[in-house]
Amino acid sequence: MRLLILATTVILLITSGCSTHSSSSINATAPRVYNGTASVGDFLNITLDPVAHTIAYTNHSNGDTGTVPYTVNSDGTYTLADPNGNLVAAFEVPDYAMLIQAAKTGPNHDQPSLITAVQSGQISVATWANHSYNYMQFRTAAGGVEIGSVALDANGTASVQHFWPYGAYNGSSFGGGMFDSSLFQNDPSGTFLKLSDGNGGFDYVFGTANGVFAVDTNNGAILGLQKAAIKNFDPTFAGTYKAIFYEKTGAHSGIGNVETGTPSLGKSTMVIDATGQIAVQDALGATLLQAQLTPVADAAYLVGTGELTDPCFGLFTFRLTTANSQRDVFVTFQDRSVLFSSFSTSLPWQPGNTYDYLYGVGLK
Repeated sequence: MRLLILATTVILLITSGCSTHSSSSINATAPRVYNGTASVGDFLNITLDPVAHTIAYTNHSNGDTGTVPYTVNSDGTYTLADPNGNLVAAFEVPDYAMLIQAAKTGPNHDQPSLITAVQSGQISVATWANHSYNYMQFRTAAGGVEIGSVALDANGTASVQHFWPYGAYNGSSFGGGMFDSSLFQNDPSGTFLKLSDGNGGFDYVFGTANGVFAVDTNNGAILGLQKAAIKNFDPTFAGTYKAIFYEKTGAHSGIGNVETGTPSLGKSTMVIDATGQIAVQDALGATLLQAQLTPVADAAYLVGTGELTDPCFGLFTFRLTTANSQRDVFVTFQDRSVLFSSFSTSLPWQPGNTYDYLYGVGLK
């Protein structure tokens, strides 16, 4: 079994405690190097040159490379002029993280995806040993979204439990498993690790020394955030975040995990107040999400015997249910970052029903 088939899959990002990022430590002229994962399942090395105003990338999964000129917009986001039409737009907190909209990722170089990247640095299995994380997985098939908990012991053995919203309508929403991270191979650069997927390819593990845990698989991106000490919302995470999101509407899963639907990428603004009230708007001002966050630990339909036994401190949710629909939303924070995801479908559930999902990353 592959690393993060955990029960279906996994993805990336975020840190423990306070960030070591500081605006005073940024060299405004030195190139900035990132490792990133695309929700379609591509691993990338990315270098931003602030003097030449270019973003160079290597996609280890599908072999694409390129150098893309960029301009800085008035709101701090980047407009990209990719001659290959792949990288579309980006936002960066320098020497911390970068978000990129991509149009031509995946094995056939034709799928839109969200790329989440973090500062490249020296890491090993020991970087994450004896730590526990909440995670979100972003993918472009099988319902798009998964959340859960992963705990790594001193030897790098990880135990995982998860909730898969799409699975709730197919009888397998909760699950778990184990994987042995000692099987990872260190890349000569020392900035990421690899694990054979058994099919001639690799899963890639990367992150930062201050606690970012990221995994790229051919089934999507896994973002792991170290758990908080308490379940309640921390008001220091309040503020306005600039976010990039991936959305698919009218989705339907078929034979061979082939998912139809209409994908799109967009920019949004997320405003969170000190009480955990959240509002997300797209670039045109339309509301995408709005609700009061509830700790997953207090959601009886998620945490309990036979379900998630880990209360996942630091992970929040809300469920919106009407006579005709149900929507689950998940949000988690770390330092200057927020991850969010949503899955919705019509009720009563029938095997032929379509569903919608959305996920994204915000930075402030």
